[in-house]
Amino acid sequence: MLPALNIVLTLVWAGLLGAISAETLISGFVLSYFVLFFVARSHREHNSYFGKVPKTISFVGYYLWELIKSNVIVAWDVLTPQHMMTPGVVAIPILAETDFEITLLANLISMTPGTLSLDVSDDRKTLYVHAMYVKDPQALRDDITNNLERRVLEILR
Repeated sequence: MLPALNIVLTLVWAGLLGAISAETLISGFVLSYFVLFFVARSHREHNSYFGKVPKTISFVGYYLWELIKSNVIVAWDVLTPQHMMTPGVVAIPILAETDFEITLLANLISMTPGTLSLDVSDDRKTLYVHAMYVKDPQALRDDITNNLERRVLEILR
């Protein structure tokens, strides 16, 4: 209910300003978010919407940073004469349960340069990932589980 109301108020704000642009949509979303936050504060503990928006913004920042880091690492390895690749396939135990959670996690991994989701086990508890730089398989497992998967599940659940 609150996410839909936030979007409606955002569009009303953009309509009142007379222009639908990135600036009006962002300012309208932020303004309507705070209005809803103060209006619905007595029901805040029963609604996770107010916690998910900051987590989503934090996740976007985290993922963009990971994309930049991965792009720089892969580009450096491609452009320099000495290759530092240590490719490998790593089995990563996952906590994601639904099809959407597993698909989103696998796609986010595949969109990051240097990693590719290959398969999910039949019991849907393990994700197989090919990575270009596998010096320590446990470190890769920990990074995906403790950073990427944890953040995705915090937003979705």
